[in-house]
Amino acid sequence: VQLQAFGGGLVQAGGSLRLSCAPSGMISGIRTMAWYRQAAGKERTLVASVTAGRHKTYADSVQGRLTITSDSRMNQAFLQMNSLNPEDTAVYYCKFSGAWGDIWGQGTQVTVSS
Repeated sequence: VQLQAFGGGLVQAGGSLRLSCAPSGMISGIRTMAWYRQAAGKERTLVASVTAGRHKTYADSVQGRLTITSDSRMNQAFLQMNSLNPEDTAVYYCKFSGAWGDIWGQGTQVTVSS
């Protein structure tokens, strides 16, 4: 099973994007869904996560602007990104975690122009 992330693109500062992440097949026992990002030349860092469908955490830099949601029935994760700024430019990755370990998506590029 693979994760497919999509919804990235080019947007002007102040704009919005909505990222989606879905598995290519059946998965059960997902504990945590998360979004990470990696800017050019930097390490991959956690953006937001949701555990058990309700416990959410956010990086300080995105608090109040980005919102993670999930659909436990469809096993999908979403990242609504508002008030984007150039510092949000990065490749965004989704990750699903469970007792079986971690599954990463392939990444989707988000570019915010000033």
